[in-house]
Amino acid sequence: MGIFGALTTAVGGLRAGSYALENISGNIANSQTTAFKRIDTSFLDLVPQTALTAQLAGGVTAQSRSTNSVQGDVQSASVATFMAINGNGFFAVQKPGSFTDGSPVFDGVDRYTRRGDFQLNKDGYLVNGAGYYLEGVPIDPTTGNPSGSSPQVLRFKNDFLPAQQTTKIDYRANLASYPLTTAHDTSVPGSELLRPGAFSAGHNPLVLGTPAAPYTDSSVTGTAQNNKATPSVANTAATLLSGAAGSDSINASFSAGSAGPPAVPADTITVNGTVITFVASGATGNQLNVTDSIGTLLAKIDAITGTATPSTISGGKITLHSGTASDLQVTSSNSTALAALGFTGQAVATRGGGGTVGTGQVVGNDNSTFLNESVSGGAVTAYDVSGAPVNLQFRWAKSDSASLGAGHTDTWNMFYQINPNATGTQVAWQNANVNFTFAPNGQMSPAISSVTLNNAVVNGVSLGNPVINFGSGGVTQFADANGNVQVNQIQGDGFPAGQLQSVSVSTNGRIVGNYTNGRNIDLAEISVATFNGTNFLKRIDGGAFEATDESGAALFGKAGTIVGSSLESSNTDIADEFTKLIVTQQAYSANTKVITTTNSMVQDLLNVVR
Repeated sequence: MGIFGALTTAVGGLRAGSYALENISGNIANSQTTAFKRIDTSFLDLVPQTALTAQLAGGVTAQSRSTNSVQGDVQSASVATFMAINGNGFFAVQKPGSFTDGSPVFDGVDRYTRRGDFQLNKDGYLVNGAGYYLEGVPIDPTTGNPSGSSPQVLRFKNDFLPAQQTTKIDYRANLASYPLTTAHDTSVPGSELLRPGAFSAGHNPLVLGTPAAPYTDSSVTGTAQNNKATPSVANTAATLLSGAAGSDSINASFSAGSAGPPAVPADTITVNGTVITFVASGATGNQLNVTDSIGTLLAKIDAITGTATPSTISGGKITLHSGTASDLQVTSSNSTALAALGFTGQAVATRGGGGTVGTGQVVGNDNSTFLNESVSGGAVTAYDVSGAPVNLQFRWAKSDSASLGAGHTDTWNMFYQINPNATGTQVAWQNANVNFTFAPNGQMSPAISSVTLNNAVVNGVSLGNPVINFGSGGVTQFADANGNVQVNQIQGDGFPAGQLQSVSVSTNGRIVGNYTNGRNIDLAEISVATFNGTNFLKRIDGGAFEATDESGAALFGKAGTIVGSSLESSNTDIADEFTKLIVTQQAYSANTKVITTTNSMVQDLLNVVR
């Protein structure tokens, strides 16, 4: 090649340096371009074919080296539809070939970009700053799964989201083993239970078809009391109802009163509404002599209640029986004397059983009784087929208790409110018509995973047949100091109609629609493409790429993760570019020096000829 070969090689060096400088200038110019991928320069030597002993260093050429696989920093952004890909992959996009009546007409060619500054335009398309339209796969609103696999340009219209009827309600709760109902009395066994006998005739709220239970006798036992004798001993049936100190009489005497002045009324004892009055002597009918004994009083009470099991006294403790005709309630105008019999305030014994065949409903006349014998189970808003809301309230009532002895099991019934304004025989509450029974460990036995509310109509709104899902162990019966139902979850799946008001990007790579009814619905899955030959993609304007034979076809399904409200920065490093700029400048200057030296040598050669 000789001297002229050196000249052309130096020119090639200048050309390669200029090429490198152009790439450097482009990188620096785009250092703030979203998701820009810098172009590095590769230098290749061009060696002529010569003998082994005549090999030359050769010339040089320059080629571009892509950095498409080098990620830029991901930075947060305030726009909900901005997104970045953390890892491999490209957004699939298209660009309109033309516009007809203001609407884009797409050419059907997929492009790919890392530029994720997408925003919703007036037509409902997500368009990035370079004018590319985002592609994805629509989501089936019924199943929540992608409807297909082929990407398409996404468009979100400002349509209404149809109302969805409530079909299921997830429910988790703990029922207090001893519910503190308004009617409960810890001294009275079974007072915490729902008592069918307390409801109107023909309106037994227990599960539909529950056989009528016969009334059973109940009893109440007072505390042990001693008499006034010296030494004092336990009261007996012979102990008198009044007497002087040191006598076998109760500690606080009943009085027959006096005519006065001032007049003092006689003491009374009221048994189930029947008043027994104390007189000095000659008692008749519903009267007792103050000199009568405890045994006489017990016989009088038994005559009023009609109990077949006589009331008794043993060890100073009086046991009264209700019988089966009515519940027992004993009070006295002389509470001190009643306390001397072992009863503070009153003596109450509530009959067991009672009622008619279970109807599974509570009518308006019995609403107050039902509320007193049940505890709140929470409420949830349910929706009918048109999206009309209704407040669906639940209550729980314990209908049996294992503490009552053999043949009894902890059993609960769930009710939901039909009509909050029910009166008379209008239905106010409906039993779910399932007996929830619990083992001693507080778990349901047998387990009930769900209950269907058949043809539920609440406050005039038809809810169809919603299912209450309890799951596995969703309802328990453990001790609770407050005696309430502790609701841990109560959530329905229905909602009213709503209009799309905004869209955002979720962390799982989906476009989420935010509706005026408060619902957030997945609308589409963003399509992210990867390539086996990422750095062989063809660059086009706007930070986009086209597939080539060398890059291979786009592959979907194995890409990095999408980060919402974020943007990827350019991967250009200014400091690195400045360093390459200095090196390139020095190399360029060196090549010009070769040209100058070669020119001097050519001049020397010409001088020889002269």
